[in-house]
Amino acid sequence: MCAEHGRGPSRRAFLEQGALGFGALAYALLAGAPHARATSRRPRRIARRVVFLYMDGGVSQVDSFDPKPRLAAEHGQPIGMAIPKTQFADVGKVLKSPWDFAQHGQSGLWVSSLFPHLAAHADRLAVIRSMTSKFSEHTSANYFLHTGFGQQGRPSAGAWIAYGLGSLDEDLPAFVVLNSGLVPPGGLDNFGAGFLPASFQGSLFEPGPTPVANLIAREDPAWQRRKLDLVQLLDRREQARRGEDATIEAAIRNAETAFRMQSAVPALADLSGESALTRRAYGLEHEYEPTRRYGTACLLARRLLERGVRFVELTPPDTGHDRWDQHSNLVQGHADNARAVDQPIGALLGDLAARGLLDDTLVVFASEFGRTPMAQGTDGRDHNPFGFSIWLAGAGVKGGTTFGATDDYGYYAVEDPLELHDLHATMLHLMGVDHTRLTYRFDSRDMRLTDVHGKVAHGVVEG
Repeated sequence: MCAEHGRGPSRRAFLEQGALGFGALAYALLAGAPHARATSRRPRRIARRVVFLYMDGGVSQVDSFDPKPRLAAEHGQPIGMAIPKTQFADVGKVLKSPWDFAQHGQSGLWVSSLFPHLAAHADRLAVIRSMTSKFSEHTSANYFLHTGFGQQGRPSAGAWIAYGLGSLDEDLPAFVVLNSGLVPPGGLDNFGAGFLPASFQGSLFEPGPTPVANLIAREDPAWQRRKLDLVQLLDRREQARRGEDATIEAAIRNAETAFRMQSAVPALADLSGESALTRRAYGLEHEYEPTRRYGTACLLARRLLERGVRFVELTPPDTGHDRWDQHSNLVQGHADNARAVDQPIGALLGDLAARGLLDDTLVVFASEFGRTPMAQGTDGRDHNPFGFSIWLAGAGVKGGTTFGATDDYGYYAVEDPLELHDLHATMLHLMGVDHTRLTYRFDSRDMRLTDVHGKVAHGVVEG
């Protein structure tokens, strides 16, 4: 039986489930993605969907997942290494972490006291401590994190995955962005489709009972259906006149998806059917309003993933600070941001695992860069693209592990350095796709998310 639809398996479902990587490839082809190709070295478990927990502004690696005793030993002294020019001036002395680190789980993974709820899932996390970026300024770094290119105009990773693997639910977009309050520097182009057809761009859901503006029907559905059919007839005539036109085809698909979303989205946004225990776990009754807001987004993300949305991204809530970008007041800024996201993320991981969804869902937690080991002024940290931490969890990920390392200060990646192209390659690999073969012909060139770069971080992959 097909668990998603409660009836005998369709040809599409049979091919998807029947033959490991080949089945995933067959489904991708049926979903209208002729450029998706299976990897030659598959992870043990293939992810069917992604949730990207985007931490806008730059989480400090030396205060979260990369403990550095040398900072405590040399606190208040000039840093004992040559330092590059950073984004801003006012370079201060070595600054120890204000938070204690401890080992958690059977793996003994190091997590700071900033993230007590997340620490409870230590054995599910694969922490990459050697991530690097080419950019130290937010806008370019955000484009690089989201699209693999430091300027606007390229397709987002979510758009590439939607294009490569198609949708699992015809009533919802394949790529959804849950805005918890902060759209990143660089704006909506971080979630755009670039040169891919517009039907693959991220659909922005805002907080509240009506996440998508102007979605609710204002007229009789049958009358609306007739109007939509007329528009499609005119579009098809124009398409026949022009020949194959991706722009017209995307407009037709978007109109159809919007029509079906009118009933699907309000039902998804209605959390009244969730149990009191679930609501408390996600922090929906928390005294801190940003926790409630982010908890609502995490719960909605679970519901979207459950329905088959292929890629869900969450932006962080506004805590009254400049995102995670603490050039001053590090203690209060990072503490408030962590307080907002820690409990909801912990609840999401536990909920996905309890429902069996974590077995085929990839969870990614990442900022555009990290922060410096010395102070900016006396109580902040500057941007650091030379070595920072992210983590992965879920399908195909080797939990309870660390990969790579930074130097004794936590400034540079010195062991197994990775670039964001490598993160994208690894994400696609975990979804059963070879990043070098997921291409789209544009401007006389076969374009891809990783451009001409990218290697898979096999050290964080099972099998």
